[in-house]
Amino acid sequence: MKHICSFLLLLSLLIIPSHNGLLAQIKNRASLPNPKNIIILIGDGMGFNHIQAVNDFTGVAHQVYEQFPVRLAMCTYPAKAGEYVANHPGSNYYATGYNPALAWKDTAYLKRNFAESAAAATALSTGIKTYNNSIGMSVDHDTLENLIQWAKALGKSAGVVTSVQFSHATPAGFVAHNVSRTNYAQIAREILLDSRCDVIMGCGDPMFDDDGSPLNRKWKSVKYVGDSIFWRELIEGSGKRSSFILDGKTKRVRDVNGDGNADPWTVIRNRSDFKALQRGTTPIRVLGCPKVYSTLQQDRTMKNGENQDAPPFVTPFIPEVPTLAEMTGGALNVLDNNPKGFFIMIEGGAIDWAAHSKQKGRLIEEMIAFNDAVNSVVEWVNMHSNWNETMVIVTGDHETGFLWGEKPFMPLSDNGKGRLPGMKFNSDNHSNSLIPFYAKGAGSGLYRNFADERDSLRGPFLQNSEVAQLIQLLWFK
Repeated sequence: MKHICSFLLLLSLLIIPSHNGLLAQIKNRASLPNPKNIIILIGDGMGFNHIQAVNDFTGVAHQVYEQFPVRLAMCTYPAKAGEYVANHPGSNYYATGYNPALAWKDTAYLKRNFAESAAAATALSTGIKTYNNSIGMSVDHDTLENLIQWAKALGKSAGVVTSVQFSHATPAGFVAHNVSRTNYAQIAREILLDSRCDVIMGCGDPMFDDDGSPLNRKWKSVKYVGDSIFWRELIEGSGKRSSFILDGKTKRVRDVNGDGNADPWTVIRNRSDFKALQRGTTPIRVLGCPKVYSTLQQDRTMKNGENQDAPPFVTPFIPEVPTLAEMTGGALNVLDNNPKGFFIMIEGGAIDWAAHSKQKGRLIEEMIAFNDAVNSVVEWVNMHSNWNETMVIVTGDHETGFLWGEKPFMPLSDNGKGRLPGMKFNSDNHSNSLIPFYAKGAGSGLYRNFADERDSLRGPFLQNSEVAQLIQLLWFK
């Protein structure tokens, strides 16, 4: 599959005139950059106006990634829209793409044929568009190779970090393979037992509720972690246990560093452990699951009169839960031990959750948390690497909430620092809007060659599937 994809990509470059600049470099493929490290940060549901909203509230003119040299738009539609339902093939239908002429005239047009997170993550991680709800599978249900598998094939380290459950759609789309994102238990088992990830971090601990309170008698659903006995044995066998009994069969975790031995997960759950992981020596392999169920902070109970339209920080944060930036710092400290480099996907997953729920203040909270994670990545590159060997991409997977000002297509109104901007969610679902794409570092400038379509407002845009296509070209030249 890898070589077929490379051939098709090269063929497309030969027949699309706008790729001539890249084609000139391909003639001498040794001249193409070969990034040692690639870091992709995904704000789930993050559109242009989500960024503008947090800028207005914080009084910041622009985020650090808005100053990256590569600033483009990205198209997110899937190959098949609708919702995949098992045994009902007609539930998915081929999407109609993105038409700039219609996008700015008909709001209903943008509310159809949109991608959900699984299909979007699969396109971003494999270079191939697919059907909605797919986890690493093609429209014909063939297994697709992803960026983490490519990284491991090159001897690199790899991992994912998210502010929602680690078996949820976006992290799963970078690691696992399943016909449907809703098969959470199967996906969790594949992530923890069958993948060769060095780092997995995210929520889903069934022993705690959404406020981080322990559940001593009745756990939450164990579907996000695979199995109740398996989960307890993972925790109790932290750093030691490499085999488990599931469905009457012995399953062993994988060898991640190539020494021929299964590498057990070191499980961390306390915020103090996440903070400590950012410094000094680290375990070979880390599963970081904070003591909270759904999200790091977004799904905590609203208090002090907070409602959907309330500003951020009305309800205090759960103090025992790590921030996305702290998780990111710990993950980078584990992965950068490998002299061959690494790949990591970091997701601000609850941006999407807040937008679905039309929570203005919590959307701002989640955007701030995501921006802090981006800042920690930029700081790591400047202190421990450099932009000649590391590529950083900041983007979304789709837009959620159809967020605009007073009316669709009207800009947000800036009400000053510390005040919610004038903004309105025009949907509680995704949209087929273009979203922002920012990149900096080794090879990132080549994305301009892929942005061969143009929108009347957003300018040049690329397809989400082209993100992984360029990475494959740079890594397997």
